[in-house]
Amino acid sequence: MRMIAAEWRAAGALAGIYALRMLGLFLVLPVLALAARDFGGATPLLIGVAVGIYGLTQAALQIPFGFASDRFGRKRIIAIGLLLFAAGSALAAVAETMTVLILGRALQGAGAIAAALMALAADLTRDGVRTRVMAIIGISIGASFSLALVVGPLVNAWFELSGLFWLAAALGLLALVLLYTVVPTPRVQRVHRDARPSGAQLRAVLANTTLLRLNGGIFVLHMIMTGTFVAAPLALEATGLAAASHWEVYLPVFGGSLALMGPLVMLAERHDRTRPVFLVALALIAVAHAGLGVYGDTVFGIGLALLLFFAGFNVLEASLPALVSRAAPVAQKGTAMGVYSTCQFLGAFIGGVGAGLLEGIGGPPLVFAALGVAAAAWLFVARTMRVPPPVASYVVPLNGQARTDAEDTAQRLSGLPGVEEAVVVAEEGVAYLKVDRQTFDQAALQRAGFET
Repeated sequence: MRMIAAEWRAAGALAGIYALRMLGLFLVLPVLALAARDFGGATPLLIGVAVGIYGLTQAALQIPFGFASDRFGRKRIIAIGLLLFAAGSALAAVAETMTVLILGRALQGAGAIAAALMALAADLTRDGVRTRVMAIIGISIGASFSLALVVGPLVNAWFELSGLFWLAAALGLLALVLLYTVVPTPRVQRVHRDARPSGAQLRAVLANTTLLRLNGGIFVLHMIMTGTFVAAPLALEATGLAAASHWEVYLPVFGGSLALMGPLVMLAERHDRTRPVFLVALALIAVAHAGLGVYGDTVFGIGLALLLFFAGFNVLEASLPALVSRAAPVAQKGTAMGVYSTCQFLGAFIGGVGAGLLEGIGGPPLVFAALGVAAAAWLFVARTMRVPPPVASYVVPLNGQARTDAEDTAQRLSGLPGVEEAVVVAEEGVAYLKVDRQTFDQAALQRAGFET
């Protein structure tokens, strides 16, 4: 199914909103651990809290924001989230003490619009193209992260940390303009179980052991990522490299990591080697932090270790959401992704706080050692992981008898070749399918009398 012009417009605008907001959050990551030392009351622990506190408020408010968007409207809740983000950025920009800086960063994270934005994307696009739309939004997040690594140190060199936060505030307001000038208003708003969390399904998702392992994985991954950005800027500075020149390390490192990531992802996807590639990526992260601990006193050593880290990080960041989507029951996909994102942000918070505490005790080497142990422990646990089979999700619109006779419809759909699970939700007028990508024939839906 091809996306129509209105869907491309909605996907592009929503991806732009998400990217602008995430760029505003990520811009300070490469420089905050250095610049915050000049604030009143600064300690290594408080600096770590400032780096990661956005994750705590994101984790606490993301699912509630999604529920609120059902009741009060998608655009209204997204607008509130963007205004909170802009206000937090402005507060951080005028901060002179660690207390105010931490409050600003917490307020930045309080604009937790992810679930509401995904629900709006589902309202504005057809079921058959929704996965593609979500992928476009996901790509925009990765692009904003890579751009922030280069732009953050440059803007900080010209306008200092306050300039970065003012830029973040402007990006939040620009996203608000985009929301009301480009993003269409949906004619119908409804719950999409594959796009946003449902409170009634949380217990089942939290009891799923496979999902628990994956959620633990994204928690550790973002704990390591945030902790690395507490210690790595300090290690680079200790080599004599000025903060304004740190982008000269981050740019080739991140570009090189993408080049390494490509073959690994293709090997996993095209040759069904997900498990070994997953373990190799984890090993790269563990080796990288061992290298940072041993050779973290030279720019070359830090750069090489960060190259390995980002290669592993990028592979896992791309692989984990796909594994969650495979493992989640078909009608609980949105809830599973909501819990997954919550664990991701919690990991960012714990990583910042933990790294700040350890940096105050033993400096960057102790932080790197602890993160390496965390990666090695995850590798040990993951060695026995069972990879869910490759599946795809379909949302089938229902009409007439198919909608009223839910049990019969579910049985008919479950009997089609390649359909592993079928859940009919009569009140939404759709059926959610989980299918084997290799054996499912979409034309079979049409032959059975269903729309595609």
